[in-house]
Amino acid sequence: MEDNIFQLHAELKSETYIHSVYTAFYVNDPKLRHIHKASIRDRLVHHAIFRVLYPIFDSHFIHDSYSCRVGKGPHRAVNRLKSFLNKASHNNTRQVYVLKCDVRKFFDSIDQKILQKLIQLRIHDERTLRLSGQIIGSFEKSPSVSLPLGNVTSQLFANIYLNELDQFVKHRLKVKHYLRYCDDFFIIGHDPDALKETVGEIDDFLRVRLKLTLHPNKVIIRKYRQGIDFLGYVVLLYYRVLRTKTKKRIFKKIGQGINEHSLQSYLGVLSHCDGYNIKENILRLSIKNQAKPVSIFPAPQTKTVPLKQCDGF
Repeated sequence: MEDNIFQLHAELKSETYIHSVYTAFYVNDPKLRHIHKASIRDRLVHHAIFRVLYPIFDSHFIHDSYSCRVGKGPHRAVNRLKSFLNKASHNNTRQVYVLKCDVRKFFDSIDQKILQKLIQLRIHDERTLRLSGQIIGSFEKSPSVSLPLGNVTSQLFANIYLNELDQFVKHRLKVKHYLRYCDDFFIIGHDPDALKETVGEIDDFLRVRLKLTLHPNKVIIRKYRQGIDFLGYVVLLYYRVLRTKTKKRIFKKIGQGINEHSLQSYLGVLSHCDGYNIKENILRLSIKNQAKPVSIFPAPQTKTVPLKQCDGF
């Protein structure tokens, strides 16, 4: 192992390093995803370039971008959405609408040339640019298009790419209540017709500037009181519940038999919503299936996912 690391260092220093091919496989999380896993030596390079690029670009991201960033994460994103809804509705005394959008086939559609130009705007070291360019170009589904799901660098590159959208929405469209988690984003407003016009402006910007499109079936405008589905939860006026599909998936996995670590993870998810009855049912099922019993009082708090765990998301 030590010899391999020294060999990798020598290749990087002499600029003879060549990225190897990926190992492809599928996972359900919950929908089917095609993951491409790099070799150990390549992942070392990914982490090295990530450590250089992340602090430079993260300081230029908007506050309300929450995917794979230090101090952010899904639970803080949901909390921020709830905070926005409370402010816009004046604590539930005014009608508000929520525009939810999703970029169609985002990772498969990222233009590598545009991405590299965005990186070049802030990185001027030639070696760093060549190495990041090699990582970007190590995978493609069509010529110079797409990023692999599985690299620690992919989420950073995704944030660099969609930061262009964030800046457009915040500074050109002057949207006050906007947040994004990966390729899902929300805008909160009081006029549904104005939100529809905003959809058109965003779609035009994505097509022209980033060569992306909105998913036509995932552009939704809902009243706050109808409930807002986000990251496994449904945010309602006075409480938050677990999404029905998420709940069914949890009970299905428990029925198949899981270990205590997974049970604690599920209880952690439930600690962020009104899920007392679900917690009790999980405890009963864990005993019934002869899993090690766990205490549901107090429910453990989950922490923001460390950035290193984005490798293989």
